[in-house]
Amino acid sequence: MSPRWPLCFAGLSAALAVFIAAGAAHDLKEWLGTEELTRIHTAVRYQIWHALALLGTAALAAVKPTAWLRVAAYGFAVGSILFCGGLYLLSFTGIAIFGWLAPLGGLAFLTGWLALAGHGWRGMKL
Repeated sequence: MSPRWPLCFAGLSAALAVFIAAGAAHDLKEWLGTEELTRIHTAVRYQIWHALALLGTAALAAVKPTAWLRVAAYGFAVGSILFCGGLYLLSFTGIAIFGWLAPLGGLAFLTGWLALAGHGWRGMKL
């Protein structure tokens, strides 16, 4: 796996999270309720943490790419799209069906973390 796409995705994901967090801290307070803002803050936190995880995965892949790291990278990226995207869409639109994306994203995040553990357990030979 080339570390290029996880690195680019991590940078864009973190930038989007900062943009949304800034909007939530300023302009969005006038339009959204407390529940929606809390949901957005949760999504921003998860998005930042998983952008950092993806950054670490890209760094590890630059040294020794493994299938474990590929699965981890996809898990973190898909998790960010589904979990955070679902919470953002639910908060901005109020359409409840978007809330169902979050658990799927959570499973993708979990898959990413377990794959990273698998890389540490089986993929790394120091």
